[in-house]
Amino acid sequence: MFALHTRQYLLMTKAETTRLGILQKAFGLIYRNGYQATSIDDILVDSPVTKGAFFYHFKNKEEMGLAMIQEIMYPGMYDVMIKPLAGSANPVQEIHLMMTNLFLKVPFFEVKYGCPAVNLIDEMAPLNAAFHKALGKLITEWQQAMETSLGNGKAAGIVRADVDPKQVSCFIAAGYSGIRNMGKLLGTPCYTSYLHELKNYLTRLQ
Repeated sequence: MFALHTRQYLLMTKAETTRLGILQKAFGLIYRNGYQATSIDDILVDSPVTKGAFFYHFKNKEEMGLAMIQEIMYPGMYDVMIKPLAGSANPVQEIHLMMTNLFLKVPFFEVKYGCPAVNLIDEMAPLNAAFHKALGKLITEWQQAMETSLGNGKAAGIVRADVDPKQVSCFIAAGYSGIRNMGKLLGTPCYTSYLHELKNYLTRLQ
């Protein structure tokens, strides 16, 4: 989900490759352990990258964390959560398919660790304004993609005229966040239960 295409990788300079390696290593550690529990030294363990090289690319851990959101998390989430809804013919089907893929078919995500974006929102959004803004961009654009898809569905007569796309998109995003956290305790079965009820809910929008 968070890998560059091979052609993009081959065209990168050595410095760009080093920077990307730092961000990818940081992403994996922060996903498993949390942002505050992950130090710069942790990121550099078992890595050919020196601390000097780290500070060449990032002035501090916060700058690295924000780059990780923008350059690692955002492109990956865009491909899975936003792009599939662009120009969708049937938003009811496409939103459910997008959510099914997101919960069950993204190989990097582990149920016990939840969603990296949700985790960072829980941990950092209340504490750091820059993280709050960067993470808000991820969620806002996702909700807007669902809202646009549902609006198109209304225009095509697929979605009921009385449906409020903004409220529906907020409801679905909130459900996603909650079930990702519940999955840390209850495992994959709560994902499948959520997807089943989500399908029922979406069907009633028609």
